[in-house]
Amino acid sequence: MLRKSAEAGDAEAQLVLGKRFKSGSGVEQSHEQAVHWFGKAAEQGHAKARFNLALCYSKGEGIEKNDEQAIYWFGKAAEQGNKGAQLKMVICYLTGEGVEKNREQAAYWLGKVAEQGDAWAQFTLGTFYASGSGVEKNDEQALHWFGKAAEQGSADAQCALGICYLKGESVEKNFEQAAYWFSKAAEQGNVSAQVVFGICYAHGGGVEKSDEQAAYWFTKAAEQGDAGAQHEMGCYYSAGLGVEKNQEQAIYWWRKAAEQGHEDAQKCLAEHGIEFQP
Repeated sequence: MLRKSAEAGDAEAQLVLGKRFKSGSGVEQSHEQAVHWFGKAAEQGHAKARFNLALCYSKGEGIEKNDEQAIYWFGKAAEQGNKGAQLKMVICYLTGEGVEKNREQAAYWLGKVAEQGDAWAQFTLGTFYASGSGVEKNDEQALHWFGKAAEQGSADAQCALGICYLKGESVEKNFEQAAYWFSKAAEQGNVSAQVVFGICYAHGGGVEKSDEQAAYWFTKAAEQGDAGAQHEMGCYYSAGLGVEKNQEQAIYWWRKAAEQGHEDAQKCLAEHGIEFQP
């Protein structure tokens, strides 16, 4: 029944049949047949078929690898609003796969994906606007897209939004809001946010000053390998700030940071008579 519909020119049936040949579901697997049916549907303007045909060309599955044909079909599907194809267009223009590198075109397609609610695209578009990469620098737009992604739970965007509030970039400085967004990102394991959130507690920026909480978040970041946080924890253990004084732990964290080239940590070790060989 499915094959008859496909042979009769039903584009959706052609797409489904192509997928079955690609996976070997209910038929003998054949990438060549998959390409054949994706092609039939693609020629009729079926966006998903165009996307799948482009994937075949980009991977060389069932047909000779051809980056130019891949970008052609990705472009056709992207113009019809296919999110996967739009993402591929972003990647192709950033990497130069099948096309000449072009950050303006990458930004254009990134905007299309962001408008469909993709959190990664929203955050990345925010970074483009923040740096003026592929678009004119625009802190208001950066803030807008960071906010969109942050609300969807993107830890990177939450951290970026926290920095906007901390520095007052296109928004009034607000340490409480900065701390709020740093906390959201830190709780998801974002190392940068854990460090900055620790600093918030260390200085009472947007939160009530707490050496214990500062030590907690510095430890989280230190355990993930952040050299600055490792140095801080060495200092905290050495002074007994927020943790019980413990010189062995202080040296342990200073050494961890020193091994990463942290100069202040190396100086701390030297001041305590400990030789360190990089």
